[in-house]
Amino acid sequence: MGEYRQGPSWQHPFGTDSIGHDVFSRVIYGARISLRVGIIATLMSMVIGVFFGSMAGFFGGIADAVITRVVDIFLAIPYIVLAIAIAAVFGKSETSVMIVLGLTSWMGITRISRSSFLSIKNLEYIEAARALGYSRTRIISRHILPNAIQPLIVYGTISVGSVILAEAALSYLGVGAQDPTPAWGLMVSEGKGDLANAPHLLFFPGAAICLTVLALVFIGDALRDALDPTQR
Repeated sequence: MGEYRQGPSWQHPFGTDSIGHDVFSRVIYGARISLRVGIIATLMSMVIGVFFGSMAGFFGGIADAVITRVVDIFLAIPYIVLAIAIAAVFGKSETSVMIVLGLTSWMGITRISRSSFLSIKNLEYIEAARALGYSRTRIISRHILPNAIQPLIVYGTISVGSVILAEAALSYLGVGAQDPTPAWGLMVSEGKGDLANAPHLLFFPGAAICLTVLALVFIGDALRDALDPTQR
């Protein structure tokens, strides 16, 4: 514990907050929360998105039309409104934020996986697998999905950064993790009232959000270049 709203110093590199807590340690601990929420929510959305996208792309017809329309409906609803509505049901906690973001960020993954399945399902080796009598489940899991996963890996990596931003926005609005949990968005929300007297309370957690998201975007770009055969 240190003095209230103390500026950056050797003892407290990021200063202290309104009750004397070290901001540096809270920002470091908040990274665990943001990355955990980002990774788990992204994995959840990828499972949902790949499932519906593969069904739409592989079977086509009515399944494709219904799933595409459902995705369009969800995309027409502002995710913040949808997230707040879901959070009102599940409550305000880190777990509820994971569920909320996992259930509201699968639409883009559905579209990407659908496009990948549509471009692959009519290739010669898929026709050969059908001719050999392989089941639809085996064709999807063993022959199409491994070849459609490259854009999904890239999108998923970048999506982690988007989910972290969304988690920060929900925490800022008071829907996400609650005090005293050191979530970055919550720290930014608490620091905005002291911007004139203690700008470090807002600057350092905000900078942590920006740097983390930027790093994940760079990782996504590097994965895209590494996995794209046209770049070799």
